[in-house]
Amino acid sequence: MSGEPILQASAIALRYPGAGRNVIEDFDIDLKSGETVSVLGPSGAGKSSLLRILAGLQPPTNGTIAVHGAPLRGPHPRLAIAFQDPTLLPWLTLERNVAFGLDFKHQPRLSRSERTSRVDSAISEVGLSQARHHFPDQLSGGMAQRAALARCLTRKPDILLLDEPFGALDEVTRTEMQHLLLKIVRDFRTATVLVTHDIDEALLVSDRILLLGRSPARLIGEWSIDLPKPREDYVRELGAIRVEIVGALHRAIRTH
Repeated sequence: MSGEPILQASAIALRYPGAGRNVIEDFDIDLKSGETVSVLGPSGAGKSSLLRILAGLQPPTNGTIAVHGAPLRGPHPRLAIAFQDPTLLPWLTLERNVAFGLDFKHQPRLSRSERTSRVDSAISEVGLSQARHHFPDQLSGGMAQRAALARCLTRKPDILLLDEPFGALDEVTRTEMQHLLLKIVRDFRTATVLVTHDIDEALLVSDRILLLGRSPARLIGEWSIDLPKPREDYVRELGAIRVEIVGALHRAIRTH
């Protein structure tokens, strides 16, 4: 990817009070527009903690994070995060869930027409226009995750952080969501960090894959994937990279 990094994190470390050592140690990342980076690692490696730090929701013990060259010291209006749980409010329609948070204090002030335009555009982007007046209990799991992504898109994010958002979905729906993610990145040139346990998912959607070791979490492997998307037909090429990742992951697990 060309251009200057949108997000830069350097020497990130995290230690919880009373802990004997760091949970995360010496982590760096530069993220550019239109780039998708997946973060893999064993359970308990600190991947979700790392994502919260990159989102400005948790300060690191050490290290620096910058968005567009400015220090990140809390939630940023052009940065959005989605979790495995869509966290839709059950008493709000899909439309109002998608709009939720646009009036939070760290968000720019919007006119009513601009707010409506953003919500309409986001709902259309994820293919939920026919369900805009439905409540969460009327939505399938895939529809709920689409709504969560639409809520992120209303922020017009330069950076999208995803914490295993498709992990609880069935295989068919998960594939649909992966293709939706590819579409969103293509349409908006959003820089994306995806935390996932699914190596195949990372291979299909990522420009780079980062592998974290455990105790503490630190970078133990990195792969760049220069293949066109979608990639379902590149079985041999992706299979070779998968073997490398699995081998590195097994070696990391054996050392702890």
